[in-house]
Amino acid sequence: MERHLKNPILTRKDIPDIPPLLTDATSVFNPGAVKFGGKYLLMLRVQSRSRETFFLMAESTDGVKFTVARELVEFKGIDKVKEKIYHVYDARITSLEGAYYIMFAMDMDSGCQLGLAKTADFRNFDFLGITSTEDVRNGVLFPEKVGGKYLRMERPNKARLEGGPTTGSTIWLSESDDLIHWKEQAPLISGRFHYWDEFIGSGPPPVKTRSGWLHIYHGVATHFGSANIYQAGVMLMDLQNPAKVIGRCRNNILEPREIYEISGQVPNVVFPSGMIVEKVDQGGFALPESPVKVYYGAADTSVCLATTTIRELITIAQESPIL
Repeated sequence: MERHLKNPILTRKDIPDIPPLLTDATSVFNPGAVKFGGKYLLMLRVQSRSRETFFLMAESTDGVKFTVARELVEFKGIDKVKEKIYHVYDARITSLEGAYYIMFAMDMDSGCQLGLAKTADFRNFDFLGITSTEDVRNGVLFPEKVGGKYLRMERPNKARLEGGPTTGSTIWLSESDDLIHWKEQAPLISGRFHYWDEFIGSGPPPVKTRSGWLHIYHGVATHFGSANIYQAGVMLMDLQNPAKVIGRCRNNILEPREIYEISGQVPNVVFPSGMIVEKVDQGGFALPESPVKVYYGAADTSVCLATTTIRELITIAQESPIL
């Protein structure tokens, strides 16, 4: 992928003060992304000096220069959750059955849970409920049912990085009849010990192509003495049976190299979370020549943009994997 020349495209200086909760923001990163009404929209993860997290919307006509809304995203009904919610963050946005669904992480006393919200206009958001029962993160919905079931990828948190958060080494495919109650169906991919993706998790929601379901994920290399290194990779799943992985990259497709990726709140991080495909055919399949915009968090401090094409991503996913 190629970094945009204007990176980082959003920094803390772009975040308006919204007192009393958000003043002089510390960082902005890991956005969900969607194209809606002819505009590019990002749901930003914004952190305050109290280290609380909030969602803010941002919009753009070109996908590069964004204007950030002067109001916090509020999920109607989330106040009915009985357990204390400490943070909400890392939104993933999926267009599904004529609506837009936002799956996001919720830090609670029971661990990290997956919350789900729904919107039709990106101004009003309805909280649908907590969709997990164990410590899990990186939940992403498929944009359509497969075999009569809703599908999502998720990453159970089974390990803790040294000096860092709980994480996991396997991405699972789960299914549901109602988007609220989920059942694990099959493991998809696991981390590769001593390579770039020892610990892994889903990035943006998968994209339907003629070659399969295309998915960008993140990987963490932990075997360096000085730091954990967050990178990005790509995989392919079978269209009719997404539990069958038919391609996975050998090399990462993006790694921390620039100063804004190497230095920040959490050093050495590129974290893809939003992906916009510009061209699809009449069947809803992404065209191979379609430009792709990938939005990612850099060093848990700023938002950046990388570009590629569907063809390039598929080609890399089909390269010889590490055994």
